[in-house]
Amino acid sequence: MQTAAATGEADWTRWREQRAATVSAPHGTLALTGTHWLDDLADDGAIPGLPGTWRQVDGQVVREVDGATTVLEPEGRPLVLSDGRKVQALVREGLLAVRVWDPEAPARQAFTGIDAFGWDTRWVVPGVFRPYETGPQTVRVPNADGRARDLGLRGDLVFTVDGEEHTLAVAVEDDGRLWAVVADLTSGKTSFRFRFLHTAPPAADGSVTVDLNRTALPPCAFGDGYLCPFPPPGNTLPFALEAGERAVLSH
Repeated sequence: MQTAAATGEADWTRWREQRAATVSAPHGTLALTGTHWLDDLADDGAIPGLPGTWRQVDGQVVREVDGATTVLEPEGRPLVLSDGRKVQALVREGLLAVRVWDPEAPARQAFTGIDAFGWDTRWVVPGVFRPYETGPQTVRVPNADGRARDLGLRGDLVFTVDGEEHTLAVAVEDDGRLWAVVADLTSGKTSFRFRFLHTAPPAADGSVTVDLNRTALPPCAFGDGYLCPFPPPGNTLPFALEAGERAVLSH
C-alpha cells in the first residue's frame, strides 16, 4: 500500500505535469504577446500587428475591419483570428484592454519546463481560514505592469511551519478556493520575486490543508503582458519557502 507521503508526492508530480501542459497550450499563459489598453491607442485606433481599428463603446470593445464590426465583451467570448491568434477584451477598474495570444509566441516556442523545489512533507501543514469580521477589504498594491490597483481580500489564512505561526491575507475565488499573493526569503533570489498560493475551499469550521509545495509562479513570470498584483502588506513570509515553483525554463 502506498504511503501518504508517496501519494502526496505522486499527486504533486501530476500537478506539475498539468501546470506545464496548461501554460504551454496553444493559447496558454506562454502564448500571450501583449495587453493593449484602448486609452493608450493612437487616434486611428490601431493595435500593432492586429487587423482593423479598435475602440470602446458603452463598456465594450468594438473592432471594425473591411466594413464588418465585431463586439467583444470584457472577459467574454474571445475572437479567434484566421491565423490562430486569440483576442479577448478585459477590464480593470473601468479601463478596457485587448489581449492577444499567439501559438507562435517566442516564449511558448522556447519553453522547456518549470523549475521547482523538490516535494517535501514538511510543507504540507494544517491551516485555518478566518474571514474578516468587518467583511471584505480592499488594499491598493502595485501590479507587474507598474500600475497600482485594488486587491480584494476576504480574510486571513493561518498556519504553522516549524512551530511558528504565520498569517497570509487571502482572497476567495468563485469556486471557494483561497488565493494568496506571497513573497518569502527566496523571492528574487532562488525563486521568482513573488508567487501565488491556492488552497482547496475551507471546511465549514475554516479548516484547510495548506500545501506549500504547490506555491506557483504568477502569470507575469511567463510574460510581460500580465498584470499580476504584488503581495499585500504582511504577505512576505519571514523564512525561505523552499517549496513550489521557482522559475520558467527555456532554451
